Amino acid sequence: MKASILCVGTELLFGQIVNTNAAWLSQQLQMAGVDVLYHHVVGDNEGRMRALLAETLAQSDIVVATGGLGPTQDDLTKEIIADVLGAELVLDEKALADIEGFFKRFGNEMTENNRKQAYLPAGCRIYYNEVGTAPGFCLEKDGKAVIALPGPPRELKHLYEKWVRPWLTEKTNASIYNKVLRFYGIGESTLETKLAPVIEGQTDPTVATYAKEGEVSVRVASKRATVEEAAVAVQETIDKIYQIAGKYLYSTEDQELHEVVASRLLACGGTLASAESCTGGMFAERILSVPGMSASYLAGLVTYSNEMKTELLGVPAALIEKHGAVSEEVASAMATGVKARTGADYAVAVTGVAGPDGGSEAKPVGSCWISLAQKGMVITLPFETRDRGRQWNRNIFVLAMLDLLNKALLRQL
Repeated sequence: MKASILCVGTELLFGQIVNTNAAWLSQQLQMAGVDVLYHHVVGDNEGRMRALLAETLAQSDIVVATGGLGPTQDDLTKEIIADVLGAELVLDEKALADIEGFFKRFGNEMTENNRKQAYLPAGCRIYYNEVGTAPGFCLEKDGKAVIALPGPPRELKHLYEKWVRPWLTEKTNASIYNKVLRFYGIGESTLETKLAPVIEGQTDPTVATYAKEGEVSVRVASKRATVEEAAVAVQETIDKIYQIAGKYLYSTEDQELHEVVASRLLACGGTLASAESCTGGMFAERILSVPGMSASYLAGLVTYSNEMKTELLGVPAALIEKHGAVSEEVASAMATGVKARTGADYAVAVTGVAGPDGGSEAKPVGSCWISLAQKGMVITLPFETRDRGRQWNRNIFVLAMLDLLNKALLRQL
């Protein structure tokens, strides 16, 4: 089955709202065995919406439309779908009762224009909405189907999971299984070159690389008669990839690097502390975003000034004066200092030049020193990234800290 996604809303065209719905729906449709051909975005313009819907229907078996199901005059999606497929809009009493009940739960009166949302195309399957006011629906004609879902992501996902996914499971005769692998320390072009024996001539499973800020993802997918057969095929391909580039692979479950590190810390019962200068607490924020890290993370110190490095971490002022704040010696002293003060099993530290100012020929913007202290060992490494701006640099420094810690937890150091 072939599908297209049609997202409605002038705010999407203006960039006022990021279109996360299209990406999420593509993932879900692919996993259901539906091939997504196109993404379309159209503003709240009746003529353009009508023309685009007709064109998209001609190209696809299924059109999934999002947005434009609200109560205002510019919410036209439902009316246009009904008109293009030749259906009359009729009042659905249950939908109306649901909308009235939604307002009552919050102590509000339903305004008259909300009645509009209870008018739905005759003959459609109605997706009653328990988490919002706009019901969705599916209208079929001549072997084609248009699925209309509300724009708010929470409502869209709820209706998809409850109504659309079961329907698609009945419609499709194939199962898709996929896994996303995450790599650090290798660029997309280099990884793709290494994986050429696996990628070239592929039919099923398929292997695709995707660059992310400082990382690379690889999606391995298979479409087979059963999900079990697809899973076996995917795993066989993953095994081949691991033989080629396993040293860079840190997750086969589409986890972020900080999630992997946090899981390993919690699993081994290790404790962690950090000392940050140029990253300004970003490492601590990232690792603490994982639920349960309070059991492992002891403390984080942001010591931007030289005085605080000395006062809070015990870095000798003479050391800073001799080597500079951005140096191997100071990074090592920061890591050992925060470890000594907290008693953590692992302590990581970073000092560098995030920019845009402060760089020199010897210490350019985008360079830093990263140190990890653990029992009986201190490892301090230089790191440099292509300078793409302060936020980029800080993020890449954090990834390098996480990678060093991950290697320590895997006993690869």
